[in-house]
Amino acid sequence: MIMKENMYQNLKNKQQRQFNEFPIFFAFSDEQFKVGMKKLGLEEKDKDKICFIGAGGYIKKENKKQFEELFECFEKEKKQAIEQDKDGTGFIKDMFYYELGNHEYIITYDLSDTLAALDLTIEDVEKSNTLKKGLKLAKKQYLKEFEKIEKNKKEKER
Repeated sequence: MIMKENMYQNLKNKQQRQFNEFPIFFAFSDEQFKVGMKKLGLEEKDKDKICFIGAGGYIKKENKKQFEELFECFEKEKKQAIEQDKDGTGFIKDMFYYELGNHEYIITYDLSDTLAALDLTIEDVEKSNTLKKGLKLAKKQYLKEFEKIEKNKKEKER
């Protein structure tokens, strides 16, 4: 079976590559911190030249504006892709499908983590015909594919 490319996953992969190129380090121990400081071309005593961005991440203070702009660009790209999907059957469906799987909807049947990952609320979805349609299609595809996997498992067990 040939799967079509997931437009949302392609965008996320592109953005991840851009993020990986940004001068940043993550440290959860003193040793990782020392290595990270060297990665940024700093010495351990240069703590005044970095800022903590959360989740163990550090960047140079001089790069803070660039870092914020990078994430603004990521959000803008996602928003534009959503707006360009006029009927909810393209990027929007792919977006919901990816995040349903990423947040194990098949186990919880709870949309809250999926929506939170997309910075959406159920009210946002209900207000938009394209979001509503994309979510409906993604759930249908996701559940159908899961059923197919389960059926194949049972057949192999026989």
